[in-house]
Amino acid sequence: MENSNCFKDKEPLRCGVTTGASAAAAARAAALLLFKGERHDRVTVVNPRGVKIEVPVKEAGITGGGARAVVIKDGGDDPDVTSGLEIVADLTVSGEGFRIRGGEGVGTVTMPGLPVPVGESAINPVPAMMIRQAVEPLVPPETGVTVTISVPGGREAARRTLNRRLGIEGGISILGTSGIVRPMSVEALRDSLVPFVRKAAAMGFRQVVLTPGGAGYRQAVEDYGFHPDAVIETSNYIGFMLERCAEVPMESVILWGHLGKMAKVAGGIFNTHSRVADGRREVLAAHAALQGAPRELVAGILNTNTLEGAVRLLEEARLQGVFDHVAAVASSRAAEYVWGRVRVGTVITARDGRILGMDGTAEELGRMMRCKKLR
Repeated sequence: MENSNCFKDKEPLRCGVTTGASAAAAARAAALLLFKGERHDRVTVVNPRGVKIEVPVKEAGITGGGARAVVIKDGGDDPDVTSGLEIVADLTVSGEGFRIRGGEGVGTVTMPGLPVPVGESAINPVPAMMIRQAVEPLVPPETGVTVTISVPGGREAARRTLNRRLGIEGGISILGTSGIVRPMSVEALRDSLVPFVRKAAAMGFRQVVLTPGGAGYRQAVEDYGFHPDAVIETSNYIGFMLERCAEVPMESVILWGHLGKMAKVAGGIFNTHSRVADGRREVLAAHAALQGAPRELVAGILNTNTLEGAVRLLEEARLQGVFDHVAAVASSRAAEYVWGRVRVGTVITARDGRILGMDGTAEELGRMMRCKKLR
């Protein structure tokens, strides 16, 4: 496969092949056997940018109704739950036109907001295009073809994904916009989050909750009654997801998360990964000072090993209002980040899930979203 090494350093990581490119390769191998009588152990497919991707073929054979080929999904050095699964393409001659459908282990879309209509197999548009381009040139004129993509074990693998929350039931999705899996790709992770915003918009939500992780999601849904489809995880990419909300557009957003993440936002940090930027203690100490904290307390916040220790210091000093202040600043910075196109409120939580503070906008938006009372 081209671009087999993603990083040219001393220990390059090996790229993989998406489920979409794997399906296209299996379909092409089946078509080559059925229409040309050629059995290949490797085939080449082309992604939308014109990059050629060479994919090994595990097996190919003639079946009662056509031909079948199998590709083993190879995620490279990316921790992908679909790696090692068989991606199977069954190609049959039937009727007129060109049809692509999902078989065993490929999920069905059950909710709006995805690029595939409700009721259809979860084979995204780019993989469908790659399958068509891989097969169609090999099909004799005036011959109808059906390509069925199946993934034995796909139903079980899907339980370890976010598919159910996206509205995909019964199996995995056939995905990929480039055909290439780049290990731990920031782009791939961010792209996996965007459909949740589109889904919420398609379901009619104009106010959503953005939270960095699963703990915040569960707390917002289970403890405070927010609709599960209106609560969206951002990972560390809070700024990126705010921009996607502005594009939809959403009218308003509640940022919901641990003090460490929200303090970073208050400091103007919108990628909250610790390797990108920190300053949590410094932001908290500065706002504590603005709220009248004595020098010794400010020093204590700066020197504490954990933010939970800083929380304890502020609570002992009865300066819990600092958390409301940080929340208000985080909301202001977030709204500025998207040029005021989205109204923002912020809820700050402790490690144990307690709400430490929030601003008035978050309280108002919470009432609009009919959650349980936040204070």
